[in-house]
Amino acid sequence: MLQNSVVHRLPLSYRWRNGPADGVIEPQRLNDFNRDDDLIGLRLLSHQGQSAWDIMQTIRLALAEIQLDCLVLEWEGEPCLFVHRQDEYTTTCRLKNYGVGIAEPFTGMM
Repeated sequence: MLQNSVVHRLPLSYRWRNGPADGVIEPQRLNDFNRDDDLIGLRLLSHQGQSAWDIMQTIRLALAEIQLDCLVLEWEGEPCLFVHRQDEYTTTCRLKNYGVGIAEPFTGMM
């Protein structure tokens, strides 16, 4: 199910509005980066609708197997996975091991 899925990192950093218990995130201001509660978001490029929700929940469970805290929330109308910034590399490594593609921005040379 995860193979042939592609995620990309959302361009902003996020934080919990009132702590993780409320399940509400908000974008961070530029001068607030590198705090303990910094989050990054991942969005699926390869699926939409219920299929995207199902895949994101499967990704969340794959990360829970290695005791990595994350949460799937709706962001801009789509399911997105949010993890702590310090867990970004562990997250992407785990996803690659499951066959999930990680889309990176491409800056072409002129």
